[in-house]
Amino acid sequence: MEEQVNPKTGMTLGEMKSFIRGHFEDFVNRKNIDVADVNFAPDFVDHGADVPPGLPPGPAGAKKYVGGAYKRFPDIRVEIEDMVAEDDKVVVRNHWTGTEAASQQRLEFRGIVIWRVADRRIVERWAYLEAPHPAA
Repeated sequence: MEEQVNPKTGMTLGEMKSFIRGHFEDFVNRKNIDVADVNFAPDFVDHGADVPPGLPPGPAGAKKYVGGAYKRFPDIRVEIEDMVAEDDKVVVRNHWTGTEAASQQRLEFRGIVIWRVADRRIVERWAYLEAPHPAA
């Protein structure tokens, strides 16, 4: 049976998963900060427990937040361990690694991120991340 395009997202569930996988790869692993202007909706809202207060809305806030992660962990990498898509959301369980610039200590953490997609763009994010700890 052929996957149906969801009118809310403009994508099938498989396309949404590919979109989010590509987003992590470009935005985090390739450090392409400008992909935020393409992938995030202008009215993007980040509800993540990890997000500091005072970030601007939309792609600018995402760029500021992830740009800070690039500075703290210049070699930051994320690996997707699980991904589930339903309706207009994609849930990802992931594993992050990086060397903290200040301490030169190799750290890791895991997280769960929920993305809501509308019109082929990310409109909302909820994230729950462990505190970084020494890598095993």
